[in-house]
Amino acid sequence: MALKTPVFESTLFQTRREQVLQRMRELAPGGAVAVFPSTPVATRNSDVEHAYRADSDLFFLTGFEEPEAVAVLSTQGEEPPFTLFVRPRDKDKEIWTGRRAGVDGAIAAFGASRAFDIATLDSELPKLLGHTKTLFYRLGSADAHFDARIARTLGQLRGRSRAGLDAPRRLEDPGQIVHEMRLHKEPAEIDALRRAVEFTKAGHLAAMRAGRPGSHEYELHSLLEREFRHGGGRGWGYYPIVAAGENATVLHYNENSVEIRDGDLVLIDAGAEYHLYTADVTRTFPAAGKFSPAQRACYELVLGAADQAIARTRPGETMDALHDGAVRFLTEGMIRLGLLAGDVDTLIKDGAFRRYYMHRTSHWLGLDVHDVGSYRTEDGKPRPFAPGMVFTVEPGLYIAKDDDKAPPELRGIGIRIEDDILVTGHGYENLTVDIPRTVADVEAACGRG
Repeated sequence: MALKTPVFESTLFQTRREQVLQRMRELAPGGAVAVFPSTPVATRNSDVEHAYRADSDLFFLTGFEEPEAVAVLSTQGEEPPFTLFVRPRDKDKEIWTGRRAGVDGAIAAFGASRAFDIATLDSELPKLLGHTKTLFYRLGSADAHFDARIARTLGQLRGRSRAGLDAPRRLEDPGQIVHEMRLHKEPAEIDALRRAVEFTKAGHLAAMRAGRPGSHEYELHSLLEREFRHGGGRGWGYYPIVAAGENATVLHYNENSVEIRDGDLVLIDAGAEYHLYTADVTRTFPAAGKFSPAQRACYELVLGAADQAIARTRPGETMDALHDGAVRFLTEGMIRLGLLAGDVDTLIKDGAFRRYYMHRTSHWLGLDVHDVGSYRTEDGKPRPFAPGMVFTVEPGLYIAKDDDKAPPELRGIGIRIEDDILVTGHGYENLTVDIPRTVADVEAACGRG
């Protein structure tokens, strides 16, 4: 088994670290230290662990994907700018769990200025923090144990002031730097997203062809998994939703177990991951290969809401404006379908549309399916789009099976159409447009004729 190296050019991560260090100097001119821990290993059951996936911030800055790692960036005095704590090489353990970069590999392959055995973190971290005025650390992250470790280290430093050490006086969120960088995608990141979309397309096409009456949700799930990994993908970027019939009206349905019946619509929300970047795509198709008139009317309403939102995308536009437009479009359609009655503005103001459309239309996309980056400017206004941002557009319509206020032919219909949109210099690019989405293309992809 070959020793792991970064999946992107090491210069990419070096450039990112230099940008973070420069921003730290601007925000904390007296010197600062930033600490980025890895995601902890999670137990699935007994002595079985979940498949490991690196922390997105740590990966973004270092390319390092092993567990039990901590990256430290410093603008403090003569301290090296990039210190990496890693698991040591251990021949016996590597036989069981795979090769490690080790201390030497952290320097040679991942560009660390210096590296330490992770076992020394509790003794070395106080030295790194004891002379700095500002600590950049994301308190309240997913790892409560590391939060406690930081708190314990700060407490120890406060008790050592007579020895010339002291705890940092300021605590800052590194997300204000790193997450802003992650929001604006670089060419290498966009290329990774394009590859993720390729695998995602293959998975959705396979599911459309196979999702006939009598097949099962789990069979389609297995096809998605195969295509997402075939050719170099890493599998799914989030647990897939394969929802047939009324299951599609449950937004985060994930049992993926029932038989698909004649007349069902099948909603699949699934995206492949490539180099840790994930696509996020939802398509809805008829198990019988053809939409019924009622299904088609609902589908075309959702598609129209998606198309008009995507068409508005350009630098300076906002996610809130796209959502508001989608809500109005869907509300008008709900009236035509007999789901709502009354004045459009009043229905929107009163939130009546939420009976059938209860989520937001968009979110950021990248290393995480719900990617980082503020949705508001510093003055609280909706954030305008800028080139390089990637986000989803995903309107939907969800009519519960037992909704006695809905026309009988619409009950149990759940539809969502989701695409991944890149903001360009003058408009947008729909990265997922080639995954069938029009009525004609979806029915053709099902191949029942």
